[in-house]
Amino acid sequence: MTDLFVSAFVTFFVVIDPPGCAPIFASLTQGATAAHRRAMALKSVLIAAAILIFFAVLGEDLLKKLGVSLHAFKIAGGIMLFLIALEMVFEKRQERRSSRAEEVRKDEEVEDISVFPMGIPMIAGPGSIAAVMLLMAKHEGLASTFVVLGALGANLVLTLLALLAAGPLMRLVGPKIEGMVTRLLGVILAALAVQFVLDGIEATLIAELATS
Repeated sequence: MTDLFVSAFVTFFVVIDPPGCAPIFASLTQGATAAHRRAMALKSVLIAAAILIFFAVLGEDLLKKLGVSLHAFKIAGGIMLFLIALEMVFEKRQERRSSRAEEVRKDEEVEDISVFPMGIPMIAGPGSIAAVMLLMAKHEGLASTFVVLGALGANLVLTLLALLAAGPLMRLVGPKIEGMVTRLLGVILAALAVQFVLDGIEATLIAELATS
């Protein structure tokens, strides 16, 4: 179970990227009071948690309703995570996030950014939704479910702490160190994504051989 927790924790940490969310949150909440920033940080994480838990618990049933097999989702999800990993390695992901934040900042009517863009899609984006569904599908059993959810919860707590300490954290880390860590995590995520694709292909081939 320790191996599962570590694997799930690293996957969620790389996809959600708590340190990467901090500068976006800091830039979007400039001029807000400390109390307002804390409220938006908490609301962002709670909204993201509700979305991710929903897909963790009901994602498989939703796929069945749509006629999509878990094997196909593993392959598609793995490809999606691999594309995110490429963006991280070549520093495109943070650039895309910054562009989205700039668009929101230009809208003078936007005051509460906890739902969009922080809750969705910064924290609970396609990558994190795919990751939680893949991990839940790959590891069955009540104990494994709680381990995966525990790893998700730990990352959401880290995300909340990163948002609350966004200003000081950015001054401490600096852009160079942040870029280096992002690239390293991107390589790790790429390896995990390839493994998801291989698992999906293997399961598909086994299912085809069993029915033939």
